[in-house]
Amino acid sequence: MSPSWQYPIFGPEIACPHCRQMIPALTLTDTYLCPRHGAFESNPDTGELVHLQSGRRWRQWQQHWYRQHTHPDGIRFEIHEALDQLYSQGYRATKVTIAQRYQELMTGYLEKANRPGEEGCRYRLYGLPVVFSPDPEAEPSWEVVNFCLDKEPGTPVRYPYLRLFD
Repeated sequence: MSPSWQYPIFGPEIACPHCRQMIPALTLTDTYLCPRHGAFESNPDTGELVHLQSGRRWRQWQQHWYRQHTHPDGIRFEIHEALDQLYSQGYRATKVTIAQRYQELMTGYLEKANRPGEEGCRYRLYGLPVVFSPDPEAEPSWEVVNFCLDKEPGTPVRYPYLRLFD
């Protein structure tokens, strides 16, 4: 029997999607166990990793875990965290590209873009232009990746991107 058959599809250990700590696979199961976050089960049919306690799902692209969202607040929160991280690194975002698979989920939660000079951009999020990704058949990464931020050096015009009073 090959040793690879003893482990889940992602191998003998993975980085926990929550804390990035290396966690071991449980031999002869499809499960990984994080001492801080509990059990994660891999699904060989879908290529997903599922947190058993919460039901949250992740997929992997180039050794990085991407949470697969089912609610718009999840992806909006993730984008806001990425904007904060850019700001702390001395960058500002100029545009958000969101995976096409979230278009129906997100459209009702985005601001309508009505500023001149934003051709091809119908929506805004946190004051930034939003576009949706190309078809995943053309660019397979968009099957897994949730969003991408275009950035440039500098501080945002309005930090923290949330406009509470306009």
